[in-house]
Amino acid sequence: MSRRAATTTARRRSPGAGRARRGRIGANLLGLLVFVVMAFPVYWLVISALKPGRELFSRTPQFIPTDPTLANFSRAMNRDYFWNSVLNSVMVGLGAVIASLVVGFFAAVAIARFRFFGRKAFVVMIISAQMLPLTALVIPLFLLLGRAGLQNSLTGITITYLALTLPLTIWLLRGFVGGIPPELEEAAMVDGCTRVGAFFRIILPLVAPGLVATSVFTFIQVWNEFLLANVLLTEPPRRTVSIWLYGFITNQGIDYAGLMAGSVLIALPVVVFFLILNRRIASGLVAGAVKG
Repeated sequence: MSRRAATTTARRRSPGAGRARRGRIGANLLGLLVFVVMAFPVYWLVISALKPGRELFSRTPQFIPTDPTLANFSRAMNRDYFWNSVLNSVMVGLGAVIASLVVGFFAAVAIARFRFFGRKAFVVMIISAQMLPLTALVIPLFLLLGRAGLQNSLTGITITYLALTLPLTIWLLRGFVGGIPPELEEAAMVDGCTRVGAFFRIILPLVAPGLVATSVFTFIQVWNEFLLANVLLTEPPRRTVSIWLYGFITNQGIDYAGLMAGSVLIALPVVVFFLILNRRIASGLVAGAVKG
């Protein structure tokens, strides 16, 4: 037996190697337990949407539907204002995301690249804005939009979501822009690029994964928002999907089968969008963690 093989065998037999192996197994089991705890509500939501009424209200829980059906999905999709609410949510979500990315990106570049009076105070204000409870802003926003004539309109709710998501967008993009070495811009300007040319050729392509990750988080936040939409949008044709979903709760009771099916339908576009951009989101998060 060679010396290297003997050394490897001794390491495998050492107590330290055994403890490390047991530690890895324990960490894997703990991660599996956390995954099961987090995934079980989603699994229960999906199987509940596939169950007929007699199985859904059975006292004995059934973890696998014995008679799965798509009637709940059909009934939810044929409910009044479903497609209209989906279109409203898409328009509001895309509008808020695009406006938030444009404004937040330029603000993040200014904070990360330039030194100006009040820069640190501005960063503190961004953090402080995230600490305000949303319930404290409902009445001021309701009165402000009413005076501006934007109450019960998609434009008004889009501007409201822009104001709510902009601090987080600036904070995230600041980390992404700060992770790009300034020497790359300086080298581009030495080669003949202007500052604007260096911005579009250097910073913008490198920060693209960060823009994707930030847009996904912003879109999910806007898509799932309920409180402000419920207060500011009172007419059914102008409501978003979260308010449409609330329609399954009536004075006569709760349509649990339709509610579960509607929840799956509403969550499905976000999940698909997240899976498509999964790699860019992961690379964007790693890039933003390089330098804050």
